[in-house]
Amino acid sequence: MVVESLVRPIIPRLLGEKGFIYIAKAKELAAKGIHVVNFGVGQPDFRPPAHVIEEAKKALDEGFTGYTEAQGIKELREAIADYLNERYQAEVSPNEVLVTTGAKTAIFMSIFALVSPGDEVIVPEPSYYAYSEAARAGGAKPVFVPMKWRSGEGFSLDLEALESAITSKTKLIVLNNPHNPTGSLFSPKEIEALYELARRKRIVLLVDEIYDNYVYDGEFRGILEQSGWKDYVIYVNGHSKTFAMTGFRLGYIAAKKEVITALRRLAVNIYSCAPSISQRAGAAALRGPWEPVKKMIEEFRRRRDLIYEELSKVPGFEVAKPRGAFYIFPRIAKVLKETGFSTEEFSEKLVEEKAVVTLPGTNFPDKAGKGFIRISFAVNREDIVEGTKRIREFVEEKLTEAKK
Repeated sequence: MVVESLVRPIIPRLLGEKGFIYIAKAKELAAKGIHVVNFGVGQPDFRPPAHVIEEAKKALDEGFTGYTEAQGIKELREAIADYLNERYQAEVSPNEVLVTTGAKTAIFMSIFALVSPGDEVIVPEPSYYAYSEAARAGGAKPVFVPMKWRSGEGFSLDLEALESAITSKTKLIVLNNPHNPTGSLFSPKEIEALYELARRKRIVLLVDEIYDNYVYDGEFRGILEQSGWKDYVIYVNGHSKTFAMTGFRLGYIAAKKEVITALRRLAVNIYSCAPSISQRAGAAALRGPWEPVKKMIEEFRRRRDLIYEELSKVPGFEVAKPRGAFYIFPRIAKVLKETGFSTEEFSEKLVEEKAVVTLPGTNFPDKAGKGFIRISFAVNREDIVEGTKRIREFVEEKLTEAKK
């Protein structure tokens, strides 16, 4: 009785990874021998490049298995700085980089370090849930600002609404580009306008570019290309998506040296350091060769084209072609209206009746995801064809039933 009564009230209210509910149902079906098509997964279905695995083995063989410095080994911080400087001309030094246990840790630490109870964090939505939950855990209030949606074009930032949401309590604005869950790639014009808004209002941008190598169409403008970014930006990235290293738990933050010093103190008290073996492998990943990554991205481009083509055939679906990440976010509001299903019921019945996992857009808080589902195309092309076929059959059956 004593222990549970002392748990902070906010913690049981944190959303967590709702997608695991649907994945758990899928596992139950798979245990019965049913072929499940899992469009819910948010990780590449590739192995890390061979040279990355070899470096991890080498680290083990050499006994590089102890604690490292909390900020991350110099070898990895130098590789991160070189990557950011070569790609974005970011002018980052190794002492302006902090290595973390995945990008999610980087997000949580960055928000936790900046907010106090009563502060506000602006989150364009639909959004990855970690931003708002980290704000809540720190006692701040997430302020959700719906993005603009156009049929056939997808989502874009609503800059006027973002500016209108700013109050004296606003501490930071979150930007995720390329975007999870929608697959949107925000234009250079949008990025520049948002950055100028932050400068004008003297508000920090927390920028998560974990999908920066998953770009299929259009121009990707990294936030680190903006002049004077260190005064207004905390930058988050990591190895999970680009190098298929999700289990290595390796992310990083780039920011002004004074910010990194403060965050390093948090790191020491939270996780001491990122895994030593992962850090060695992460440095090797960034140093290359990059050919395995390029081949993987090309395969994802083919999958993107395929799933867009197949989903466009589903009655009542409104589909925008994703330009980044590995998610597609079709609008299913017309189907829901005809069938009477809620967004959540659609995904629940789809996995129960057709063994296809999708995530309801309402998993990506707050309200702008209602009437959408997220589908990850981090699965092979055979499963894309089979899964979209089952979705089409499911929708056609339910629409027919609704007309009787």
